Amino acid sequence: MNSFPALAALALVLPTAAVAVPPEATQQAAESAVVEEKPGPSIGAQRVADWIASSGDNASLPYLVIDKPTASLRLFDAKGKMLAEAPVLIGIAAGDDATPGIGAKNLSEIGPAEKTTPAGRYLAKFGLAVGRERVLWVDYATSVAIHPIPKTAPKKERRRQRMLSATSDDNRITFGCINVPIAFYGKTLRPLFQKKGGYVYVLPDTKTVEEVFPRLRVEALRAGSTG
Repeated sequence: MNSFPALAALALVLPTAAVAVPPEATQQAAESAVVEEKPGPSIGAQRVADWIASSGDNASLPYLVIDKPTASLRLFDAKGKMLAEAPVLIGIAAGDDATPGIGAKNLSEIGPAEKTTPAGRYLAKFGLAVGRERVLWVDYATSVAIHPIPKTAPKKERRRQRMLSATSDDNRITFGCINVPIAFYGKTLRPLFQKKGGYVYVLPDTKTVEEVFPRLRVEALRAGSTG
């Protein structure tokens, strides 16, 4: 179910003298409400999450599993306890590898096929981006970061509407960065990652999870030999 019709209907019945709500607060409330409507994790995302928890691959740091197939994420603490789920916006183009040298290009120089969110395992830490904005850098070399929807994003891209929609089909719109709900970013993700950082596991579009996370295959073989 899409949240916008419900919000629009509510606005029609509110008295005109109602106290104005800051746009940021409205956005945070809407984005928080839609988290429950997104689909659950893919089979691959569940396998990766189970492997991390059982193997301790996160090295006692909090971690995120970015599920590109469902355009969603799950956040875990250092002990593997799931803390939150949220929808995400990802790169326009399907693909699992960053174009060589893309981190040195201006946004205007990046072609449509290059706008991918690369899959893999990354040690993410907060740092400064253009405009001295602090973002969670997933891979600084390829300019892939996690942050809320930029205020400068063109309105025609309808990023907020895409994030709020119940389907994941329209969540491919970024240059490669991962956009997350502003409330989730500020109240949940940042406090957990700001001190020492954490790991980010980005699932693939076209490759198998074993290709992207070779240790997953090792753990599966080990489990099979002892089962």
